[in-house]
Amino acid sequence: MVEIVEVKNNKDLRKFVAYVNELHKDNKYFVPDLVVDEVNTLRKDKNPAYEFSEAVFYLAYRGKEIVGRIGVMVNHRANEKWGQNSARFTHFDFIDDHEVSEKLMETVIGWAKEHGYDVIHGPLGLTDIDHQGLMVEGFEELDMFITIYNAPYYKEHLERLGFEPEIDWVEYQIPVPEEPVDKYSRIANIAKRKFGYKVIEFTKKKDILKWADKVFELYNTAYAPLYGTSELSDKQIKMYIDSFFGFVNPDFIKIIVNKNDEVIGFGITFPSLSKAMQKAKGRLFPFGFIHLLRAIKKNDTLDLYLVAIHPDYQGTGASAMLIESVLNAAHRHNMKFAETGPELENNTAVQTMWKYMERRQHRRRRIYTKKIS
Repeated sequence: MVEIVEVKNNKDLRKFVAYVNELHKDNKYFVPDLVVDEVNTLRKDKNPAYEFSEAVFYLAYRGKEIVGRIGVMVNHRANEKWGQNSARFTHFDFIDDHEVSEKLMETVIGWAKEHGYDVIHGPLGLTDIDHQGLMVEGFEELDMFITIYNAPYYKEHLERLGFEPEIDWVEYQIPVPEEPVDKYSRIANIAKRKFGYKVIEFTKKKDILKWADKVFELYNTAYAPLYGTSELSDKQIKMYIDSFFGFVNPDFIKIIVNKNDEVIGFGITFPSLSKAMQKAKGRLFPFGFIHLLRAIKKNDTLDLYLVAIHPDYQGTGASAMLIESVLNAAHRHNMKFAETGPELENNTAVQTMWKYMERRQHRRRRIYTKKIS
C-alpha cells in the first residue's frame, strides 16, 4: 500500500530533496543535487519567487520507506504572461512502480483541479533557471549539475498516465577547437571595427558584481520570448547574483558591450561540477566543498550556464565575440569540451552560435502536458 504524505516542515523538505540522491545513487551518470541549495530554492521563506508563486510537495511511502516524491507549483506571473491557467508538476521521482507514480500524479492533479486549473505540465520549476524537462535521450551521458537526471522508465510512466509531449530542449557537447576558429575571429574583428563592441573580461570577483544587475536585466529581455519564462524580480536577481557569482572563476564570465558601454551580451560559464558533485554526494560538508573547489581550479569541461545576446544585436557579430572570448578562456585552462546545457529545440538564435564548430547533440529533455478540466 502506498501512502502520500504532504511535506509540512523543513525536516520533511530535506527528505524530499535528498530522496532523488538516494534513488539514483548507483547510477554513474547521475549528478546529485546540492541538498542545501535545493532546499533553499523550495523554501517559501528563502526564495523570492514565492511572491508570485505557490507550491505544495508530497512524499510517497510504502511502510516507512520513501518510494517517490512530487510537487505541484503555480507561477501566477507566467500564467498571466502566457495567457494560461496551468499548474506545474515538479520533482517527480519514483521507483519503477505504476502504483507509486499513479498515486503521486493523482494527488497533484487533484490539488490542481481543486484550485481551478485546467492544465498540468512539467517537469518545471518556479522559474526558467530552475531544473526542468524530463530526460528522454542521453541516459548514458554524464549529466550536468544544473539539469535533471531521470531513469528511462519515467517517460513510459508519464505517457501511460495520459501526458503528451509539449516542447523539447536539446543539448550539445562541443569539443574545444585546438586552434582559434577563423570565422568567429573574422566576424568578431568586423564587429569591433564597425560597431565599437568590446569584450569585458575579469580577474576579480568584485569587478563582476558591478555589472551583475545589468546582466540580469539583459536576461529578462533576451529570455522573455522563451517557453515558460517570467520576468525575474529585483529580489530574485539578487538571489541569483549571490548564487552564480559567489564562487565563480572570473575568467569564465564574459560581457559584451556596445560603444556606449551598454550590455548587449553575456556568458556565465563554469568548469563542470558534475564529477565533483558525485564525489561530494550532494553535501558541502564535511568534505564536499573540497571537491567543488578542485573542480573549479582544474577541469577539462566547461559548462555554459547562461548565454544571451540582446535581440536588437543578434546577427551583428556580438555572438561571435562572445564565443571567441569563451573559447580563449577554455584554451587558457586546457579545457577539452564545452557543454551547452538545454536549448529549446526551436531556439535557432542560440543554436546558430555553435554553427562553426563540431558538435554532438547528446541529450534531449521534454515537457509533458495534460488537460485536467
